[in-house]
Amino acid sequence: MRNLQPKGSSPGEKGLPRPLSTRSNIDPFIVMDVLRVANEKTVAGDDIIHMEVGQPGTPAPARVVEAAHQALDRYTLGYTDALGLPELRERIAGHYKRQYGISVSPAQVAVTSGSSAAFILAFLAILDPGARVAIPSPGYPCYRHILKALGAEAAILETGAETRWMPTAEGIAALHGQTPLHALLLASPANPTGTMLVGDALRQLVRACDEHKLWFISDEIYHGLDFEEPAKTALAYSDTAIVINSFSKYFSMTGWRIGWMVVPDALVRPIERLAQNLFICAPAISQYAALAAFDAYEELEANKAVYRTNRDMLLQELPGASFTDILPADGAFYLYADVRHLTDDSADLARKILEECGVAVTPGVDFDGVRGKHHLRFCYSGTTERMHEAASRLRDWSRRNS
Repeated sequence: MRNLQPKGSSPGEKGLPRPLSTRSNIDPFIVMDVLRVANEKTVAGDDIIHMEVGQPGTPAPARVVEAAHQALDRYTLGYTDALGLPELRERIAGHYKRQYGISVSPAQVAVTSGSSAAFILAFLAILDPGARVAIPSPGYPCYRHILKALGAEAAILETGAETRWMPTAEGIAALHGQTPLHALLLASPANPTGTMLVGDALRQLVRACDEHKLWFISDEIYHGLDFEEPAKTALAYSDTAIVINSFSKYFSMTGWRIGWMVVPDALVRPIERLAQNLFICAPAISQYAALAAFDAYEELEANKAVYRTNRDMLLQELPGASFTDILPADGAFYLYADVRHLTDDSADLARKILEECGVAVTPGVDFDGVRGKHHLRFCYSGTTERMHEAASRLRDWSRRNS
């Protein structure tokens, strides 16, 4: 099995006319490497339980699938407006009124090819090369990889259990005081921890960014997947926040590659120009299908109930498999376990678990380059039956290795 440790590309590969760009020399998204190896084992006939990749185990809602079929029959599915179908932008704006009681103009909404395209558009719109963006650690690795590829810098903001693995206003001020920042980017609920900002924490962070004249970028892709209390949108506290979301997680549409962003009026035209040139538009069929996602809440809430059941079951069962130190899980569909009592090399431990018990998990080094060697992430978005089977395999594996 291939080594799952981070490894950048090598400039100057033999046989190429010129060296590769330094911008291409970024670390891999390790979870995708794990997924590839797990899929290879599945093809070879192994029964692999996927707890590595962060995606729902359920298909798109039935209404979405039906809307896609209808779109194939009714429309030519050519290019749409660069910022998306007007009717989809209106429905997204309506989502903010329904979900948060906040009025958003459809003109502020940009439909994107997943949240990944939204991050690229946001970074290009507000950052020049060399700009520094505060990124909580542990955190989603693609933030820093995209920033590096675009010539910007991820300023790592370490978080801890005392703040539920979330940044604080004081931490932002301290990091900004060392070397000036340009923006703060965070997610709540967060990947990989499953923790979220509670109480007045989000308002305080927005105020801190306003005080230091920083852009506030809020990754709200896991909104809707909150178990203890509803997640809050940064739009409730800021007229200049950049909010990024997607139909991937709560709406169960990862492979459809359809997301959105809500931006201040002054950013709409810059985002549109960039989208026109970089992406032309998001996939038309996915846009038409996504219109129906907002009519599928009953099915989506049923999916969410399964995630809650899985979370509660694994929090009870995983300690019996030697995973005794797990962060509080407020939302998303992740558990982040401290495994320092088992290893100093989480990538090697993930490899052993995959090889020896057929459960694919993600090493923490994907999310935290320093402390991640002592952590594993478990994604519990599969069926409850498969999550029970995973827990059983992990307990048996732990007993064999104790």
